[in-house]
Amino acid sequence: MTAERPLILAIDTATPCCSVALTEGCLRDGRVMAALTLCGTVTHSRRLLTTVDWLLAEMAIGWPEIDGVAVSIGPGSFTGLRIGMATAKGFVYAAEKPLLGVSTLAALAAGCSSSKMICAVLDARKKEVYSAFFRQDGLGAVRQVSNISVMHPEHLAERIQEPVYMVGDAVAVYGNLWQAMLGEAFESAPAQMHVPMATSLGLLAAEQLLAGQILDAASAAPLYVRASDAELSLIKRN
Repeated sequence: MTAERPLILAIDTATPCCSVALTEGCLRDGRVMAALTLCGTVTHSRRLLTTVDWLLAEMAIGWPEIDGVAVSIGPGSFTGLRIGMATAKGFVYAAEKPLLGVSTLAALAAGCSSSKMICAVLDARKKEVYSAFFRQDGLGAVRQVSNISVMHPEHLAERIQEPVYMVGDAVAVYGNLWQAMLGEAFESAPAQMHVPMATSLGLLAAEQLLAGQILDAASAAPLYVRASDAELSLIKRN
């Protein structure tokens, strides 16, 4: 692959869906070479390595051809994020490739095209959602315009003061609530777009690679946004 069109192996395990893709180039002029997304109850640790091996074998692509490994850094499932990060680190250490990290919410928003404000939302459990706001610029690129937050879905709706295009698995859980609270200002992305896809992740990661935004594999960690149950229990005991 050319230096301007990096070949990226992308991994997304932030939700119950395991998504792996091979992409070439960036969002504006790139292409998806291969992708596989599996949703269900099988844990990521049982199928991620075999999924990557199968995809590379089917495409007859070896590690020397890959320019970087991208992983979803979160927010999302704590266990899923840890599995994805650990697997990606194993690949970059073994193959001596750069490690790239992309927000799960940014990857969701990147697949959208709307003149409205875009709100990417993931179900955070405990009656909360992870969210961030994005806007499409004049060149068609989707840019993040807020910090990533975790809050109750009602509080998120109260923050929205303009027409919004919402995407992410939290829409299936709280879409009716947001529709009732926001009325005509609420628009949902199509159902097939609510699952984070490694395809958008890989194309975004190529932009990072070209910009030199590479993670330090030794210190890279998922973006959890909130403390885990174990951490909260420790705080209470202290």
